[in-house]
Amino acid sequence: MTKIIINGSRGRMGEALAACAARVPKIEIIGQVDQGDDLGTLIAKADAVIDFSFHNVTPAVAELSARHRKALVIGTTGHSDSEKSQISNLKSQIPMVWASNYSTGVNTLFWLTRKAAEILGTEFDLEVVEMHHRLKKDAPSGTATTLIEILGEARKLQLKEALRHGRHGIPGERTNTEIGVHALRGGDVVGDHTVIFAANGERLELTHKASSRDTFAYGALRAAQWVVGKQPGIYDMQDVLGLK
Repeated sequence: MTKIIINGSRGRMGEALAACAARVPKIEIIGQVDQGDDLGTLIAKADAVIDFSFHNVTPAVAELSARHRKALVIGTTGHSDSEKSQISNLKSQIPMVWASNYSTGVNTLFWLTRKAAEILGTEFDLEVVEMHHRLKKDAPSGTATTLIEILGEARKLQLKEALRHGRHGIPGERTNTEIGVHALRGGDVVGDHTVIFAANGERLELTHKASSRDTFAYGALRAAQWVVGKQPGIYDMQDVLGLK
């Protein structure tokens, strides 16, 4: 039985995790923690912590997990460079699964995006479009950021120079070395992501649409079961799903 604490339990994903965990054999939720609660009073009893709180909370959760030698699953996105560094510095102490998206389908999209970029080559223009609910705080989404990073690696591009976040006015003709990024917000959209490869005469679009947060919750729970007992380090869902 894998004993788990949910941090960020009163958020949308926290609630989905608790509901889904009740339907997963060999998982026991021993604590649900949110703002104002003390994770430190429960963590000793857990095998792993799943953090879906907020990006600026995660470094402290990671430090506490490292102090108690507990595995960590990170579901927060939008981290600053400083926050990323604080978390990464703990990779020699505990095993962590750190993924921008825990959906099996989205991780298949990651794999397909890399393969398509490698096969199609530089003649195809790259655009990433994502849409989420009106309450989402960060943009582009963590999933879109991962897709962008995959495309950048495949094309060997410097992202700071290549990214075009929307277009306005007269930006000039599109270059061969840019990646367009477009973040849409509205309604209750759980998460839609499309990668567009456009060339003269043809266009390929890879799309994933999520209609329920349960798909992310089940993936995060699967990651928690997988990471307990692993060697210290930073893993992602590609590792969990055996896609590497």
